[in-house]
Amino acid sequence: MFKTRFTEEFGIEHPIVCGGMTGVGTADLIAPVANAGALGFLTALTQPTPEDLRKEIQRCKEMTDKPFGVNLTILPTINPVPYDEYRDAIIDSGIKIVETAGSNPEPHLPSFHAAGVRVIHKCVAVRHALKAEKLGVDAISIDGFECAGHPGEDDVPGLVLIPAAANKVSIPIIASGGFADARGMVAALALGADAVNMGTRFMATTEAPIHENVKRQIVLNDERQTNLIYRKFKNTARVAKNAVSDEILEVSARPDSTFEDIAHLASGQRGRANVMENGDVDGGVWSAGQAQGLIDDIPSNAELIQRMMSEAEEIVRGRLMGMLEGSAAGVRA
Repeated sequence: MFKTRFTEEFGIEHPIVCGGMTGVGTADLIAPVANAGALGFLTALTQPTPEDLRKEIQRCKEMTDKPFGVNLTILPTINPVPYDEYRDAIIDSGIKIVETAGSNPEPHLPSFHAAGVRVIHKCVAVRHALKAEKLGVDAISIDGFECAGHPGEDDVPGLVLIPAAANKVSIPIIASGGFADARGMVAALALGADAVNMGTRFMATTEAPIHENVKRQIVLNDERQTNLIYRKFKNTARVAKNAVSDEILEVSARPDSTFEDIAHLASGQRGRANVMENGDVDGGVWSAGQAQGLIDDIPSNAELIQRMMSEAEEIVRGRLMGMLEGSAAGVRA
């Protein structure tokens, strides 16, 4: 058993988080994560309307009696999103942990805190984490360069970013980006984090609501099989390397190219329909992190989490304590 500030303050059994993933964070995945003692987040905007979110929260509650949260990603959109209504659906449904991402969560914090909701904000830089702490969030999730999705533009990997954040941030820290097993979790705790967040690893589980072809492709891919797209437009995203993301890079390399030239390739709807639902892994853009290189099976959530916790204990009690005891024995000799 590992007790950290995160497990103690958020009432979670294990220091493992399944963060919000668009199109993936539904009750089918999040309830098993919760039942296994970790913290999972439904993704609010995966649901077409706030009322649909209320129904999905209720469905998740019928599948688990353990804590789970909701991710609310706040981004500029062509069609206005009723963020206040999604926020109210979260509060009215009795959710007590929210993960915010994207834009500044400040407008929503008073309502969340008045309802007793703890807020975790996702950040990609120490300066962002410090600002979020000043605004009053209850924890931060710090995303290293290895992560799937949007790593920001600073290109700082977790080995540096996590302890840099721990040096300056006083609230609990969840380490994100490149985590898929017990070794990474123990390393993150040693670097100053209070938990780890995994996305790509949870995609390759039996309960993840995505096509089996995608899960198998994650297992087949190694750590090199990602592309960084949209760099030209200062909106970098790490996605699986495939025919579509390769084409996006090719078009983007043209001096006169604009986002409109790749918009049809970058369509999120195309990725969800062709890839996640129909299993054409070359049919659209889909997020995946460098942690693919550490994934070689498709277990259930319960199997994955129990294995991680057992192996983490073995690493600490066996390998690390053995090194310490061996060193001490050498000094005494």
